[in-house]
Amino acid sequence: MDLFGGTIRSLENGLSYATLKNKAISQNIANVDTPNYKTKEVSFRDVFNDVKKDSIPAYRTDARHYDFKIEVGGSGVYSNNFRSRPNGNAVNMDAEQAKLAENTIYYNALVDRIGSKFSTLNNVVKGGR
Repeated sequence: MDLFGGTIRSLENGLSYATLKNKAISQNIANVDTPNYKTKEVSFRDVFNDVKKDSIPAYRTDARHYDFKIEVGGSGVYSNNFRSRPNGNAVNMDAEQAKLAENTIYYNALVDRIGSKFSTLNNVVKGGR
């Protein structure tokens, strides 16, 4: 039984995407002085396409049911080959910090939304008291 009609699952997938993006940004910031380091990016489109490709058909109890897939993973991380400094390092610290701030806001919004869903469930379980 799905209490929220798939909302929690969607929010969980959003959190997974934000976490993956945060890891890539953190690696870029940590390697700001590493010669020949290429920045890593996480593309939502690539993550989405990976999930669509890497899936398993679900069990259907009736031939009239729609066919759907169960996701099994995907990375969506790629390296940017742009060189911006003489040592070959492609990290733009200002851009990475802006991406990190944007991703943090996105992540926190998802966490707040999940907290709200569980608060609603808690309220229902307690009978509105």
